[in-house]
Amino acid sequence: MKHSPMLPTLTAALLAVAAIANASEPAKAPYKGDPAKGKEIASTVCAACHNADGNSVQSANPKLAAQHAEYLFKQMQEFKAAEGKQPVRVNAVMNGMIAAYNEDQMRDLAAYFAAQTLIGEKARNRETIEAGQKLYRAGVMAKGLPACAACHGPAGAGIPAQYPRIGGQFAEYIEAQLKAFRDGTRSNDPNKMMRMIAIKMTDAEIKAVSDYIAGLR
Repeated sequence: MKHSPMLPTLTAALLAVAAIANASEPAKAPYKGDPAKGKEIASTVCAACHNADGNSVQSANPKLAAQHAEYLFKQMQEFKAAEGKQPVRVNAVMNGMIAAYNEDQMRDLAAYFAAQTLIGEKARNRETIEAGQKLYRAGVMAKGLPACAACHGPAGAGIPAQYPRIGGQFAEYIEAQLKAFRDGTRSNDPNKMMRMIAIKMTDAEIKAVSDYIAGLR
């Protein structure tokens, strides 16, 4: 049986047209999460520790309201163990709580909490407010301690997908996280950025700047 000499050429042409068509199709945007679906999970599962709207009333549990969705999603991903390995961020409660949820559900939760209004805390220690402000705004040049504001902004609002919102967070929670970065029990900071900063801070400096951050708006 003879084949038409035009067949290979025609086939190649059709493949080329298909490749061009596929290349011209816009890339599918990543799923951003559905706040309505996130609310269903938050109100039944997360509410016990973080409150249904993300405004926790217990300083051991961070406020999630108005936190950047990208940051929340990253933390949930890192609390979740993958392929039998230890999670990047170890926390007995959160490792267990997040285990049942897939990436879309985590994005739903992140989108929901990011859309909530933060009820911020207040600075309580007047004796350290000046020292905390100086640390936050200027750091300590003599020991290479950078200003917190350089990454988290003058009001602690952070930068989406890069640095979290910290203004209005519980002072006790911020203090605990800085100490965890300092002693290495928390190590999910890109390029060891927070660990390199926290290791240069004394307990007094951590407490002062944490209290100041709680009052930022």
